[in-house]
Amino acid sequence: MKVKIVSFKDKYSNYFYELNYDWLNEYFFVEEYDEKVLKNCKKEIIDKGGFIFFAIYNLEIVGTMALIPREEGVYELNKMAVRKDLRGKGIGHQLINFIIHYAKENNYKSLILYSNSVLKNSIHLYNKFGFKKINSEENTPYKRSDIKMELILSNLWN
Repeated sequence: MKVKIVSFKDKYSNYFYELNYDWLNEYFFVEEYDEKVLKNCKKEIIDKGGFIFFAIYNLEIVGTMALIPREEGVYELNKMAVRKDLRGKGIGHQLINFIIHYAKENNYKSLILYSNSVLKNSIHLYNKFGFKKINSEENTPYKRSDIKMELILSNLWN
C-alpha cells in the first residue's frame, strides 16, 4: 500500500490528535505531556522547530509522525501512529523511511526515540531501520517508556 507523505497543515491537526490518541489509549494511556502536545501540536512541535508529516491514502489521512528537536542536530522521532484498520500494511515503514531520508538530507546527526519493550512489532521495525537501544541516564518525557533508541545518521549511506 503506497501512501503520499505530506507536511503539516493546520487542517490536519485533528488527525494528528485522533490517530495518536487512539493508539495511546489502545496500548497505554494518554499522559499529561501527550495531551499537551496533541492538543497544541503546532505550538508544541512546529513552532519549536519540529516537523509533523502525514501519510495519505485514497485522499484520507491514515498515519502521522513527528520530529521534535532535542539538541543540536538531534531530533526525536515522535508521535507515530497509523489508523488501526491499516496497520501491518507498510504505512509505518514508509513514514520511518521518509523521516530518515528527510533527516539525512537536512544533515541531522541522529534520530532518537522512546518506546516500550511490550511493543515488539515497533521495536522490530526500528531495529530493521538501524536504530539501536542505548543506555540513558536521563529521565524520559514519558512514563510508559522503558527503551531509548538512536539512529546515528552518519552510519548510513552517504
